[in-house]
Amino acid sequence: MTVTIRPVEQGDFFAWYGLYAGYADFYEEPLTDDRAMRVWAWLFSDDFATHGLVAVDGDGELVGLAHIRSFERPLAGEIGLYLDDLFVREDKRGTGVGRTLIDAVAAEAKKNGQKTVRWITAEDNATARALYDQVAKKTAYVTYDLTVD
Repeated sequence: MTVTIRPVEQGDFFAWYGLYAGYADFYEEPLTDDRAMRVWAWLFSDDFATHGLVAVDGDGELVGLAHIRSFERPLAGEIGLYLDDLFVREDKRGTGVGRTLIDAVAAEAKKNGQKTVRWITAEDNATARALYDQVAKKTAYVTYDLTVD
């Protein structure tokens, strides 16, 4: 499948929302309107590092998204690019959209002089991990979350 990757635009809101809600549902984190609006605002604000890319098919429909942000890597003395969210519409999975989005993220990193793109996924996300194992090296690090009330 041929797709074009481009930055998310203001006019993409409803299509982006549908994709992002699908992403949230996949991870069993129902998306509230408040949270969606907050993330949408981040994507267009100079006050936040998060940016969005979308995959657009030949019919002009959004079929995938990626949210990215720069992050400091103190031990390496470098700036990396973090891929927070990657989602492809279910009916378009296995068609190369995910790989094309990852390639676009890597191109963005290269353009900015960043040598590392990093992301996490659920251990049981076998479909995505099959792709990730082809394009990147799995690290030995374990992720922890500390909830602060």
